[in-house]
Amino acid sequence: MHQKNDLLIELGTEELPPKSLKSLSESFSNSIVSQLEEARLSFATVRSFASPRRLAVLVSNVETAQADEVVEKRGPAVAAAFDAEGNATKAAQGWARGMGITVDQADRLKTDKGEWLMYNATVPGKQLSELVQGMLEVAAKQLPIPKTMRWGSGDYHFIRPLHRLTVLLGGDVLPANLFGITSNNKVTGHRFHHPDDLTVNHASEYAETLREGWVIADFAERRETIQQAVIDLAAAENGIPVWDEDLIDEVASLVEFPVALVAGFSEAFLSVPKEALIYTMKDDQRYFPLIDSNGNLLPRFIFITNIQSKDSAQVVSGNEKVIRPRLADAQFFFDTDKKTKLADRLAKLDSVLFQKELGSVGDKARRIEANAGSIADALGADSKSAARAGLLAKADLVSGMVMEFPEVQGVMGMHYARNDGESEVTAQAIEAHYRPRFAGDELPNSPEGCAVALADKLDTLVGIFGIGQTPKGDRDPFGLRRAAIGMIRILVEKKLALDLVSLVDIAVKSYGSIIKNPSEVNEQVVDFLLGRFRAWYQEQNISVDVIQAVLARRPTIALDFDNRVKAVAEFRANPQAEALAAANKRVSNILAKAEGDIGSVDKTLLAEDAEIALYAALTDIRDTVSLAATNGDYSAALSALATLREPVDTFFDSVMVNADDMKVRNNRLALLNELRNEFLKVADISLLQ
Repeated sequence: MHQKNDLLIELGTEELPPKSLKSLSESFSNSIVSQLEEARLSFATVRSFASPRRLAVLVSNVETAQADEVVEKRGPAVAAAFDAEGNATKAAQGWARGMGITVDQADRLKTDKGEWLMYNATVPGKQLSELVQGMLEVAAKQLPIPKTMRWGSGDYHFIRPLHRLTVLLGGDVLPANLFGITSNNKVTGHRFHHPDDLTVNHASEYAETLREGWVIADFAERRETIQQAVIDLAAAENGIPVWDEDLIDEVASLVEFPVALVAGFSEAFLSVPKEALIYTMKDDQRYFPLIDSNGNLLPRFIFITNIQSKDSAQVVSGNEKVIRPRLADAQFFFDTDKKTKLADRLAKLDSVLFQKELGSVGDKARRIEANAGSIADALGADSKSAARAGLLAKADLVSGMVMEFPEVQGVMGMHYARNDGESEVTAQAIEAHYRPRFAGDELPNSPEGCAVALADKLDTLVGIFGIGQTPKGDRDPFGLRRAAIGMIRILVEKKLALDLVSLVDIAVKSYGSIIKNPSEVNEQVVDFLLGRFRAWYQEQNISVDVIQAVLARRPTIALDFDNRVKAVAEFRANPQAEALAAANKRVSNILAKAEGDIGSVDKTLLAEDAEIALYAALTDIRDTVSLAATNGDYSAALSALATLREPVDTFFDSVMVNADDMKVRNNRLALLNELRNEFLKVADISLLQ
């Protein structure tokens, strides 16, 4: 039995990009683990470590050597291995020498295709110490690095310069080299609190050794420390921290020994819309702003420092000095912007390019105006307010605030609309038209907001498809996939029974002569939107065959599409589903081979008990299925259809469809056609696996 020990690998680098640290750590660990598995080296647990200046993985109880492997080595065919006198040929002798045996010592392998010489060779397993160099090189090469750096006089390229390499098996340093750095048992401590190197005496002592050097090497532990410290400090300030998962990840990637402190700013800045202040604190400074229970911004924030200062007041004061000019900029832009109405900024949009073949952002705004009004009409909403919001939706792009802080576009448009005396419906619709900005984002909370959001996304989709610049591979510069998913979410989650064909047609017509082939573009955009359903539902763990079964019917009302998918997913779990799906597949194949038009069923030609019973059962549920399908209650329709399993099975067991009598044959085909058409009122369940 092979020995087991703990394996530690650490790459000590210059500061790694904080937004990539988590993914780099996961990639590095996953690569080492997969290579150990591929090398047939078992292990107990894996622990990843990542801090601003290191990536590391600790694998506990890993086998220190591979087991010997018996490998079947096939030689020449027996017919070619011996001559007519039974003597070994040169081919056989050469193969045997390569195996380290004589021809007489070879076994025989008999198969249906003949007989061969064969030898079971024992391949000695390699030591982990022999394999680790290759594993290290592969793991470094597989890191997701969009752009590498070159340093020193060598020709080394990596995400950041490498300064330390530690590869330990238990307490022993394994021979390894990467980018000219040779492995040892030294690691770097905290840059300020412990600038001297630390010695790791055993792989299992890695985390505790670094802790002595003021480094919390475990990313998850460091993140949890930050999150809890922020929660505790916020509670002491009677506030609620404003954060998101990405912000916490990024802050955890910037420090090795996190210390949370509270600072403040002048209440005078609170006259500025909170979104702009929150943005500059979070995105520019990686601070955690505080709000009260009513959502109002407090003049306080929490920040994380990488040092345990003896005089924390100085650290607090320094951060307050840093944020003050940023907040002052926001206040200046806001006060200046309010002097010009959104409507007066529209002329400027004509000088901002949307796309060279599709015109300016001003052109886009006028199209959104018209389209939002039409969509609002279809929703029974306030079309005048929606159209006004559509026209003004992009006007804040040329404001000083948005040009300085692009992330607050839309939000500032809402505040400026209120300042201009626009209606509250219009103001909120302006803010909502970008929604959803990302997966899981909130949707517009008014029908007018939905109308403007749909109009904006449709305008982009139709325009870009109209000039033939559809997404290819990973390239999607206009965010068409995101726009399509956003449309689907609005239509489904807000339960808006709008037809995609009609919606796309509204946008196509607004482009006028720019769209040269309107019907073709309409079909392409609708197909693209329907195609995004697959990705959206797969994220909800709905199987692909369910989605394909519905897609085969091409329902173009998104809400109807959703109802069908949920009903088919529910039906798929029904005990009757497998047999009925197989029967539908069989029916589909039979009908595909039928020649000529298939007429209706003639009851007088039904002779066999099984076909009479199937026709009767089909007749009994037909009205129920039709009514349920018409009302969008597809679960009820499929429940009714599920009762057909027994008569369908009996029919196929007892009835010969391709009867000699052509009238009988065609009548049975008509019966099967009617059966299939009832199922097709919901989906093509023959596609269910």
